[in-house]
Amino acid sequence: MIAAMVKARHDGHEVPPALRARVAGDLELPRPLRLMVTAGWNLAESVGLPVAAYAAASWLGGRDAGLVAGLVAIWLTAAIRKVATGSVPSLLTISAVVLTVQTALVLVTGDLWLFLLQFPLANFCMCVLFARTARGPNPLVAKLAAEVVALRQPATQHPGLHRFFQRATWLWAAIFFLLTASLAVLMVTEPTATFLMLSTVATAALVVAGAGASTVWFLSVLRKLGLRLRFAPA
Repeated sequence: MIAAMVKARHDGHEVPPALRARVAGDLELPRPLRLMVTAGWNLAESVGLPVAAYAAASWLGGRDAGLVAGLVAIWLTAAIRKVATGSVPSLLTISAVVLTVQTALVLVTGDLWLFLLQFPLANFCMCVLFARTARGPNPLVAKLAAEVVALRQPATQHPGLHRFFQRATWLWAAIFFLLTASLAVLMVTEPTATFLMLSTVATAALVVAGAGASTVWFLSVLRKLGLRLRFAPA
């Protein structure tokens, strides 16, 4: 990459600003509007579409029909992504796997207790998915940052930045483990309606807190490492 930049300068050609930034060690995000569209689209296809399919089908045909519709919607989205782009985003893959496990549990048993078990089980699956990549070369938080908000890292991998993504992946594994334990306790101590309400509140609160903590931690690490975060040129 650096050689290409030097050659371009030697030949008298203008070096693209994005290339200069990546060689210089900057991290780059899309412009604010593009950033919102990118993040919104990823969340919509991973969460919004299956939830909308579930809501519509369950209203027409009941809970089981809703679960099947949500499962079909997310796997159809994944198939379209694979055909159109050649790959499936990690967030979409995670959602598809978790929803498949949940739907199988409910449809095979039909038992209320096992229906409630899907909530802590889904969080345990997330815990395992994050933990298994945390010590490797491609921590899941780094992949999600690249896919969900289109974060572009420096052309040469920075060891300190890589350590942050590994530790942040461990953080999210811990968050989902905490959710697993919390929901398991609530499941056996609270009535169904109360459990569903508290599980929604607990999940939202911990995910928002984790996202906020991860963002503050990320910006702090960038300052310590002397790296800059910038928006892509218009």
